This record gives sequence, structure tokens and C-alpha cells, in this order.
Amino acid sequence: MATGGLIEREIGFFHALRDAGVSISLAEVIDATRALGAIDLLDREALRAAYAATTLKRPAHRRTFDMLFDLWFPPVTGDPSAGSRAGEDGDGEAGDGEGLEGDGKPDTEALRDALRQLLLDGDEEAMQRFARQTVRDLGRADTQPGRQSWFSYRVLRGLSPETLMASLLENLLAGQQRGGMAEKVARQTISERIRQFQEMVESEVRRRLAEDRGAEQLSKTAVQPLAEQVDFLRASRNDMAELRRQVFPLARRLATRLTAKRRLGRTGKLDFRRTVRASLGTGGVPLVTHHRPQKPHKPELTVICDVSGSVAGFAHFTLMLAYALSEQFTKVRAFAFIDTADEVSRFFTPGGDVADALARMSAEANLVWFDGHSDYGHSLEEFAANYPDAVGPRTSLLILGDARNNYRATAVTTLRSLVARSRHAYWLNPEPQAYWGSGDSATTVYADVIEMVEVRNAVQLEAFVQRLLPT
Repeated sequence: MATGGLIEREIGFFHALRDAGVSISLAEVIDATRALGAIDLLDREALRAAYAATTLKRPAHRRTFDMLFDLWFPPVTGDPSAGSRAGEDGDGEAGDGEGLEGDGKPDTEALRDALRQLLLDGDEEAMQRFARQTVRDLGRADTQPGRQSWFSYRVLRGLSPETLMASLLENLLAGQQRGGMAEKVARQTISERIRQFQEMVESEVRRRLAEDRGAEQLSKTAVQPLAEQVDFLRASRNDMAELRRQVFPLARRLATRLTAKRRLGRTGKLDFRRTVRASLGTGGVPLVTHHRPQKPHKPELTVICDVSGSVAGFAHFTLMLAYALSEQFTKVRAFAFIDTADEVSRFFTPGGDVADALARMSAEANLVWFDGHSDYGHSLEEFAANYPDAVGPRTSLLILGDARNNYRATAVTTLRSLVARSRHAYWLNPEPQAYWGSGDSATTVYADVIEMVEVRNAVQLEAFVQRLLPT
């Protein structure tokens, strides 16, 4: 590839990374370009490593990076196995008629036998060649008259690699006792190889689609958004699991930034009297200024969150983050509600497992009073009546929920009283702002009393927490 073509692909690749949510500065782009002079440009994996080393800052972004890299810098172009049937392909590509029936259609049983042997051998290069062949033979389908597309599910459904586990275990164990450590290791090895093959098939499908449609267009549709950019209300179970893994790294980053802010802000207001007195020794010129000592404070944090089904994922993630940041506050108290409120701080202990705490909260907390549908008005009144000491002049009050109140009383007077007693008060709403006030949403009523902030994903939540943390 010519240098000019490489630079054009590099620019497109970085644009795609930014569109996917990976932050890349101009300085990092310059570093990545300089790194090209230190590697063999014909070594694709060296190019991948150079770009990753100069642009990636979070391990969670590596999967997105690799997917986009494969789109913009594919390992092969065209159909490398097309000529192998006639003996034209000299790279050993599996495609010389093996796995084809007499009429030229794919013989799935022969392909399954070939896959079984590859999974036993663990040869990644041979498995990669086989993935290209099976995508060519099984993955193509007519989507419109005169137009074809590629699908990984057709390949995986035809080969069903997960159903080969029993026969693969029998071969790997070779008479060893079942149920012991040997079987556990063998099962894990097979599962990892099957996962690798599935990823190879998906990567090959993306490569062929990128050649048909263009890498730029495919990168906007085929690459899933980063976990921290997924809307809480639309997050899948896997997305929420990834977000939970990010809680404590996120808390560490925010705590580090807070510590830096405090260090920079140690100097208090100018002490005019001491400064003038010190200037007498220098002829009245204040060469040294004196400041009053800064007294950093740690406020209290009270979190009230709706944990009904529609916003439970958002509330759980935010509770986990609040407790991960607990060392930044004098006291953290958490309250949950559906149609009545209960304190759930008792479920969160220092050093305890947060996932277990969330499970216990769901099972043991008294959150339902009448019918189990969200009732913000009754919950706020119960909170104010039963926990009058939870909000005071040092308290940062957070209310989490979508404010969909099922057309019930809002208790806005009670909320106004809580806000007036607190140091800061915010309402975090996981719904898009365009939906506020529609249907049974009481957002417009509550927004007149408390500052309401749209927090639909972890990126917006991180930006808000930096506002909340004391300086």
C-alpha cells in the first residue's frame, strides 16, 4: 500500500474511532503517524500495536478499536480462496473442493468434520483460512433482486460449533477421568477456541461487507457503541455487566481528578493584614503574599432512587458509583423507592460485594406500599416524614428517576422543602430531554423546584459527578 493511501486510511480510521466514542487528541494522531516510521509497514500486527499504543487509553475500548482496525486495514482483499479450487491459490487455503457436494453446494457435514479437527489442533492460521472459506460458501444470501449480502449467523447456524463440545471433549480427554480438573481445563480450552472461530467468522463477514459498502459506512452501523455510551434505559444485560465492571475504575479516575483540584486549590483567600505586615521588611513592597488556610470540606451525600423496572438498571449503576466514591464524602446514605421509600444504606458495607448488596436490596427492602407502580409523591412524603435527618445544610441531595408518576400526586411542596434544606440538590433523569413532560411524566412540575439533569449514559454521568464532587 502506498504511503499516501495509508495516510488516507489512517485519517478515516481515526475519524471512525472518534465517531464510535474513543477520544483521540491531535497530539495522539501525530504520535501515531510518527510511529509508522519505527515499524515495518508490511507487518499488519505491528501497525495495529503502534496505533493501539499511541491512541488507546482504556482497556474497555480495545474491542471497538480492533473491530474498526479490521475494517480499515483488512488482512486480505477480495476473495483469496476463490482461485484455490483450480489450484491457483498457493497459500494453502482450504478451498480446493473439500466441503462441496457433487452439485457444488456446501457439504455441511464435511465442513463440520473439518472444523472439529481444526478445533482439536488449535491452529489459528488454519482456522482463519477455514473461516474465510465457510463465509464464502455459507454466509452469502440474496437480500434484494440482484444484490447479495453476508451473514455470520448463516455460517454459525450451518456449522453449529457449540454442538461439537461432547465429541471434542472425548478426543481431548482420551480416556481420562471425567468430572475432574482435566475435563474443566479441556472444556475451557474448547470454549475459547469456539469463541475464536466465531469471532473470525464475524470479522470476515465485516470485511466482505466493508468491501461491498465501504468501511466508512459500515463502521457507523456494524460497530456497537461503547458501553459507557449506551443509554441506561436501553442497555442489555451484557451492557450493564460491562458498566458494573467500569464503576470502580471510573471512581478512581474521578477521585484522582478531585485530589488534583484540591491540591491546586489549597491556597485560600488573601490575608491582607499578614501580607502588609510582612511587606514592612521590604520597604512596603509585598514580595510575599500570605493567604488564609483553605479548609476543604467533605459534604454528605443522600441518594434517593426509583428502582422500578423501567429505570432499575440506571439506579443500580448510580448507587454502585456513589458507594465507590464514598471516601470523598463524610457520609453516604441511600434510599430506594417504588411507591414507598426505605433506607438501603444497610445493604452496602465497606469492602462488601456490591452485586450482592443490590440483590439483597431488591429482596429485603420495603419498597412497595400499594400496587408496586411508581409513586413519587407518596415516596417523597414517606422519606421526609421517616428520615428528617437525611437532608441538612451540608447534604448534596440526588434524586434518580424518570419522573413518570402514573398521574399521581407529585408532593412538590415536600420536594421544595427538601431542596431548601440541602446544600445542593439535583435530579438525574435517564430519559432523553425530548420526552420530558410527555404522557405521565411529571418532569415539568419537578423541574421548577430542582435542577434536572439529563443523564442517559455513563459518559454524561461521569461529567455530572465531576460537578458534584467538592472542590
